[in-house]
Amino acid sequence: MSRLDAFVPPRPNRWLIRSMTPVNRSFMLRGLLGLRGVCDIRAIDFPESEQGRLAAVCGEGRATFVTPNHPEFFTDWMLDKEISARLFPEAAFWATNGVVNGLGSLAQKFWLANNLIAQIPGNSEPAREHSVDWALRGKVVLLHPEGAVGWHSNHVAPLMPGAVEMAQEALRRGRKQNPAFQAFIAPVVWKLVFDRDVETGLLKECAYVEERLRIEPGEGLSLPDRVYRLYETLLSRDEADLGIDPGPRQSFAARHGMLIRTVCKRLAGLLSLDKLPSEPSELLRLARRKLRETRTDPAAPQIKSAIDRLALNLRLGPYAFEGETVTQEELAEHIKRMRNDHCKGILRDTLNRYVPRPAGPRTAIMRVPEPLAMHEVAGSDDEALALLRERMQEALDGINGMLGAAGRLKAYPNPFREG
Repeated sequence: MSRLDAFVPPRPNRWLIRSMTPVNRSFMLRGLLGLRGVCDIRAIDFPESEQGRLAAVCGEGRATFVTPNHPEFFTDWMLDKEISARLFPEAAFWATNGVVNGLGSLAQKFWLANNLIAQIPGNSEPAREHSVDWALRGKVVLLHPEGAVGWHSNHVAPLMPGAVEMAQEALRRGRKQNPAFQAFIAPVVWKLVFDRDVETGLLKECAYVEERLRIEPGEGLSLPDRVYRLYETLLSRDEADLGIDPGPRQSFAARHGMLIRTVCKRLAGLLSLDKLPSEPSELLRLARRKLRETRTDPAAPQIKSAIDRLALNLRLGPYAFEGETVTQEELAEHIKRMRNDHCKGILRDTLNRYVPRPAGPRTAIMRVPEPLAMHEVAGSDDEALALLRERMQEALDGINGMLGAAGRLKAYPNPFREG
């Protein structure tokens, strides 16, 4: 088994974890001596009352799984570490095996010493078992329930069930020893908002993406129209490749939906499925599992190609088509999503995927929705997951309402608006 797919339990080093806190704050978040931090987070709005709500469900006699939203790669973990440094410095963190195991043996030792748990696709049981054991010791386990980064900070994506399932298992095992044992899922949400107008920087990044994807420069277009044009060009390329004729009057959303349905039908055919799953995301999970099981199938390259195309197009969801306006932060996310998904092959693009740089200084606004007491939940795991998502979305909506009322969000007409 390769290092990438082999689970190795974390070996937390308290001295290293403590020493990384000032490095994180100075170099990664706020900056130092006039230099921008990598994530350029100049301020963190995280009231004591919110921190107290989170701290109240952590500690001995309970198992706690902290579940932040996951809008941005790398910055998310830096903010995870900031929360941990303030409230639970011995927390364990879930991360992809590509980060923990995929960067060489020295990097692996570093990440394991920072208490990162490698999630191995198709073999998550060792990570789950370790997580439950750690939580039963009164230590926090932090994982992002949305799964992969979606670059949509205003919208909570459908959640993965891992946190609920592990909390239920920890509760079951904990109550064998202590009938009063408790288990919590503690959601955290944050919103990153620019401290100033960064339109010039975003237009510059659009130009870079245009060049890398061989799209004619969109100079002279407004920022939202230029972002829309990037997505529309790639959509047209997919349509041409698949032989789809959308007609002259179809909206972007309608064309996007037609493309996804076409890819789903082709993928289901390649998999010889008798019935198409009700949701494209379900088909995607099924296809990935089947591909892992049948890598020697002659159709495997075609299956993988269809999986990749479907996954990329599902990254732009209905949340993009619904609002009448779009904020500068959302346009920045659109650009980052496209850059992450489509700009590859050179070192600059690789670095951007691992450590994306924002267009300007930002404030992180953090809130803690009401934790989910699993020892009081009477419904199914699916119902618990739906409640968790509902609480996270309500908290995000509250942050956006506050920012809108304060006039801190620069908005434009939404070019993706359906209709």
